[in-house]
Amino acid sequence: MKKKYVLFDLDGTLTDSEAGILNSIEYMLRVYDISAGDRDSLRPWLGPPLKDSLMKYCGFEEKKALEAVEKYREYYDKQGIFENQVYPGIQELLFGLKEQGYVLALATSKPETAAVRVLKHFNLDSAFTFIGGATLDDSRVKKGDVIRYVLEALKVERLEDAVMVGDREHDVYGARENGLEVIGVLYGYGSRRELEDAGADFIAEKTENILDFL
Repeated sequence: MKKKYVLFDLDGTLTDSEAGILNSIEYMLRVYDISAGDRDSLRPWLGPPLKDSLMKYCGFEEKKALEAVEKYREYYDKQGIFENQVYPGIQELLFGLKEQGYVLALATSKPETAAVRVLKHFNLDSAFTFIGGATLDDSRVKKGDVIRYVLEALKVERLEDAVMVGDREHDVYGARENGLEVIGVLYGYGSRRELEDAGADFIAEKTENILDFL
């Protein structure tokens, strides 16, 4: 079925932000005298809301987790945000879809203010009709809530007209929660098994494979 609206995740889908995120996490954990371990041990932190990962992996209560998020932002907002690069083929994909008449939107669990900074830095912001993300107070951070917010902003009337593109299970679950089909991408931070187990409708190994579905 022809789609009209294409919602994209950001980290692991449009940009490879691993270095900046992991550097920011390591900075944050040092504040709490917590060993970060090696980089591979931190990869599960990529994608989910940071507060949730702190509660899951460090045993933090919600209040302490929110305080730790502020420490993370001390590094990320100044430096980590730009330790980042656009995946090959993304610029051509986004502007090509826009030229074909698709309405593009961002749906990320990253704070919306940071998402706007990233897209502007890489000159990708003009491809999007709407840029949606989390609030700084974490009142809207779950992927399902962000997607709902974006759909409402776009005034999407028929859910079958929209599709979500993301690299982690949280993108799939959030899209399913809102009745959307999902394209899971393998060049990001999630595995094929993770995406398939979560129920992705289509798996794209490369950016150009996203066009195969559309």
